Amino acid sequence: MTPTLRRKLEALAERREELERLLADPGVIGDSERFRNFSREFSQLEPLATAMAEEKRAQADLAAAQAMRDDPELAELADEEIAAAQQRLMQLDDELMLLLLPKDTRDDGNLFLEVRAGTGGDEAAIFAGDLFRMYARYAERQGWKVEIESDSPGEHGGYKEIVARVVGRGAYSKLKFESGTHRVQRVPETESQGRIHTSAATVAIIPDVDEVDDIVINPADLKVDTFRSSGAGGQHVNKTESAIRITHVPSGVVVECQTERSQHANRDKAMKRLKAQLLDAERSKQQAAQAETRKLQVGSGDRSQRIRTYNFPQGRITDHRVEGLTLYDLPNIIQGDLDELIDRLGREHLADELARLTEAA
Repeated sequence: MTPTLRRKLEALAERREELERLLADPGVIGDSERFRNFSREFSQLEPLATAMAEEKRAQADLAAAQAMRDDPELAELADEEIAAAQQRLMQLDDELMLLLLPKDTRDDGNLFLEVRAGTGGDEAAIFAGDLFRMYARYAERQGWKVEIESDSPGEHGGYKEIVARVVGRGAYSKLKFESGTHRVQRVPETESQGRIHTSAATVAIIPDVDEVDDIVINPADLKVDTFRSSGAGGQHVNKTESAIRITHVPSGVVVECQTERSQHANRDKAMKRLKAQLLDAERSKQQAAQAETRKLQVGSGDRSQRIRTYNFPQGRITDHRVEGLTLYDLPNIIQGDLDELIDRLGREHLADELARLTEAA
């Protein structure tokens, strides 16, 4: 580890000690918001403090083993303990490097999942439906809840567009690399001559974060329309104009919600999603500027970027952002078995971030 990174570690360790003192301060204890923020920061630094304590013990073990070398009868044992201590220090060095990476505060939170049919007509809508079911089944395996906010069914199945909220701890951290254009190659159900077609759908993963409450939107910038819900919900939903469509005129962002019985509840949900989209768009601009010189842009969030191809005749799925990431397990993956794919993307992202951290040092 470079001296610069070591100084960063020591600064974080000092910050943890400072937080420990602050959390015992009666003035902080009496201020619930400050106490909550400091407690969250303290818990985030706890793994780093644990790793540094283990490193200190391993260094002490190494020094003790090196001292044993002076005794000829213990030299062989000393060599074994020196090797073990050095191996442990190398592992801890890697762990501490990972802990130095800035944590995405949105990782533990919920998200909005948006899937839209792209080029390919009816087949694109069918594929969009396949993608949504893939994510819904993966969410079910994780114990998360999927709440559909709005949908527009395709004429021959699937969806022209579907928006859902995924609720569960760590949902965003798992799915945040899914944004982009997904391409499918297969013989469509609507194809009578058995020809392989190429179609596409876009996926957007938008974090559902607390900061949206701080976003102020000028009411004059909004165009609000009401309409009758087209989804399930009984006579009430179909007979009243409870569904809401909000257009943010300056950005062109449009959100809809039709799942609640009352217009007021649908408006609240739609406004929350609109704010989340505007916040995500601003962050994406900043990330794009920062990532301009990066070779690997896993998780760039660019929906126009073709990120993945699903080739059904070969049972193959290829992620184009990572060299060599091709899996021949498409039938299981499309049924929601995404673990291997998501884990690989996460590891590539960590490697990329570590490379940036080392370069900056």
